[in-house]
Amino acid sequence: MSRRRIRIAVLSAVLLLVLAGCGSRSRAAGDTRCDLAPNYPRGTVELIVPWAAGGGTDSVARFIGSQLAEKLHTQVNVVNRTGGGGAVGHSAIAGARPDGSTIGLATVEITMMHWQGLTDLSYRQLTPIGMVNSDPAGVTVRADAPWTGIAALLDHARANPGATTASGTGRGGIWDLARAGLLLKTGLAPDAIRWVPSEGAAPALQELVAGGITVSTASLAENQTMIRAGRAKAIAVMSEQRDPKFPDVPTLREQGIDFTMAAWRGIAGPARMPENVVNELSCHLDEIAHGPAYQEFLAKTGFGLAWRNAKDFGAYLAEQDAQKGEIMKAAGLGS
Repeated sequence: MSRRRIRIAVLSAVLLLVLAGCGSRSRAAGDTRCDLAPNYPRGTVELIVPWAAGGGTDSVARFIGSQLAEKLHTQVNVVNRTGGGGAVGHSAIAGARPDGSTIGLATVEITMMHWQGLTDLSYRQLTPIGMVNSDPAGVTVRADAPWTGIAALLDHARANPGATTASGTGRGGIWDLARAGLLLKTGLAPDAIRWVPSEGAAPALQELVAGGITVSTASLAENQTMIRAGRAKAIAVMSEQRDPKFPDVPTLREQGIDFTMAAWRGIAGPARMPENVVNELSCHLDEIAHGPAYQEFLAKTGFGLAWRNAKDFGAYLAEQDAQKGEIMKAAGLGS
């Protein structure tokens, strides 16, 4: 009887080990190079979106969330936390437990809000994980406008200060900073082209083609309907390289102005997240960003791909924060 009991005890122990292994994450059939944190996740992951459901940021988050759910073999719940010009949602990301159970889709506003006096929160309270999207500002004018390049438009603004108007978002928004930064970079006063606040890129585009404003500095992706229809034309894009969707539109740098500006989105978590969890999430995001499904998603929505891993995203956040602060102070857009 004693030997039988020993055999039963041994078999029971082995069975418990097998069951424990199966219950830990059930990845045996799908192990990849990204499985760097064996005990992560321990349950459902929450993905916070600082903006309303149905918008561009929300659609990016929901696509990334569905892809991450497959990679992590768990449910990823997208939660919209709106308010305060993005401050509420970004604060929720920063205030979560730093164990990877809550992450979020941070947007360019995290490098702007504290300069505007909306919150004390900055990118320093977040852990960068991976940047997944960037849409550079453009310079779009009416199709019958006399300017074919940025120099002619700026010469007009220089000769007629305040007569030229621009829009694309509210006062102090990302496309307003694109306008102000361009003017400051070229030695013009920040009000040489006056800003007309709008509810977003779409209403501003309607005003542009109707003759209510002179310029839209929103992204070319947001203005593409009227550009494709021949009712507006893009004369510059504020990126390092030409937009492959608009290959005939030169960058500012090609026209002698070393200036870039873009709205971007990236996955981040609260500060002090475990390094192996960050590395795993960043690795999965790398695979997602360069996978065919995401490429198809970007092609359908018009959003641009701009991948940066955790380290590069962190450096980019610091660079962006400094740029935004400099422009906002010089243009009188900060607190």
